[in-house]
Amino acid sequence: MIGRIAQTYGKSPAQVMLRWGIQHGRSVIPKSTKPSRIAENLDVFDFQLDDEEIAAIDALETGRRGGPEPEDITLDKMGMPIPEA
Repeated sequence: MIGRIAQTYGKSPAQVMLRWGIQHGRSVIPKSTKPSRIAENLDVFDFQLDDEEIAAIDALETGRRGGPEPEDITLDKMGMPIPEA
């Protein structure tokens, strides 16, 4: 579905998800070290998802996480010493 929306706008699925986050008022912070990907991440302000597209992406929420629960991410459990600190 995200791929179909991306094709509609001539954008990548990543650009659609960045735009979705922006339209929800979230601070999206994409990461890349490749100049072409950095430019792609910035190229999300020339289109806007319509209400149906936003709702369709919102409906993908399953309530299941792909990673650890936020409360499980602690310095004690996942912290790493920083020698310079």
